[in-house]
Amino acid sequence: MNSLRLILSNPRYFGPAWVFASLNILFGTWVIYIPSVKDKLGIDKADLGIAIFFLSLGVFTIFPIAAKIINKVGVGKATSIGILCSSLIALLPLLAPSYYTLMASLFLFGAFNGLTDIAMNTLVTEIEKEDNQKIMSAAHGFFSLGGVLAGLGSFLIIAIGNPPVHMLIAVILVLVVHAVFFRRYYHVKAAPVEKEPFSIKLFKPLLLLGIVSFIAMGSEGAIIDWSGLYLREISMAPEALWGAGFLGFQITMTLGRFLGDAISTRIGSVKMVALGAMIAIAGYGLVLSTTTYLAITGFALSGLGFSVMVPELFRIGGNVKGIDSSQGVSFIAGLGYSGFLVAPPILGFVAKRWSLVSCFIILLCCGLLILIATSVLNRKRVNS
Repeated sequence: MNSLRLILSNPRYFGPAWVFASLNILFGTWVIYIPSVKDKLGIDKADLGIAIFFLSLGVFTIFPIAAKIINKVGVGKATSIGILCSSLIALLPLLAPSYYTLMASLFLFGAFNGLTDIAMNTLVTEIEKEDNQKIMSAAHGFFSLGGVLAGLGSFLIIAIGNPPVHMLIAVILVLVVHAVFFRRYYHVKAAPVEKEPFSIKLFKPLLLLGIVSFIAMGSEGAIIDWSGLYLREISMAPEALWGAGFLGFQITMTLGRFLGDAISTRIGSVKMVALGAMIAIAGYGLVLSTTTYLAITGFALSGLGFSVMVPELFRIGGNVKGIDSSQGVSFIAGLGYSGFLVAPPILGFVAKRWSLVSCFIILLCCGLLILIATSVLNRKRVNS
C-alpha cells in the first residue's frame, strides 16, 4: 500500500492518478445513459452497436499517431490536454440530436480517450523513472476506482433526471480537481532514448509483450461480459447472485492494483505478471468446478490475478531498450484493447458452437500461455 500512500500524500503523484480515475468517471457515466440515448434517438440495438463501434474506431485511429503527438507536445502537456478535451467531448454523445451526430461524437470521445490513455500511462512511466518510485499499479487502481464512482453516480439518475446535466456534474468534478493538480505534472517530458536501428531482435520483446497484453485484456473483457451468464446457465445460481462474479472481479481488481506496486518492487515486473497468471489460472480452476460459490470465488481470484498484469506490461513496455516510452506504451495498449474488444465476441461464437465451459477452458489455456511468455521474457531480461 506504499504506492497508494504516496499518491494520496504527494500532489505530484495524485495528479496523474486522478487522470486515470477521471477517464473512467467520464466513460462510466456515458455507459449509464446508453439506454436513454437509444430511446431518445429511436434507434435499434444494431444501430446502437454500430454507433458504439465508432467509439472503438476513434480509439484505434489515434493509437498509431499518439506517440508522435505525445513526443511533440510533451507527455505532461498531452495528458492535461487529453483529459480536458475528453471531458468537454463527453457531453456531446448525450446532446447528439441525431444518429449521425452520435456516431461522430463517439468517434471524437474515443479518440481523445485513447490519446489520454497512452499519455497518462507514459506519464506515470516517466515519473517512475525520474523518482525511482513505483505507482503504476496503484494508478490503474484509481482507474478502477473511477468506475466505482461512476457506478455510484447511477443513484443520481432519478434525482437529476437529465443525462447531460449528470454528465456536466461529472465533467465539473473532473476538471475542478484537474485544475488544482495539473501543474504538478504539466512540465514532464519523456526522457530522451538512445534509439537503435529497427531489428527483429529489438522488436521481439515488444511483440511478445503486446501478445501477452492482447491475451490478458481479452481475458478481462471475456470475464466482464460472460461471468453473469456463466453463473446463470452453468452454475445455476439464483438471480440475486448473477452479478456476484463481476462484482468480485471488480473488487479484487481494484484492491490488487493498490497492493501491486509494493510486491513488484520486491520481485520485478516480469515475475509479477507470472504471479498474476498463476493466480488467474487458479481462479479459472474454481470457475470450471461450476459450483456457484466456488465459481464466484474463482472470478474474484481471477480479478486479483489480472489486476497486476496490465500495469506491469505498460511499465515493462515503457522501459524496453531502444524504444521511446510512448511508442512502447502505444503498441502494448493497441494490442491490449484489440484483445479486450475482439475476445468476447470470439468466445461468444465458441459458446454458441460448444458451451460456456469451453470458453473458460480456452481462457485457462490463455493463462498458461501468459505464464510461458513470462519465462521467455525473464530470460530476455527486458525488465530491470
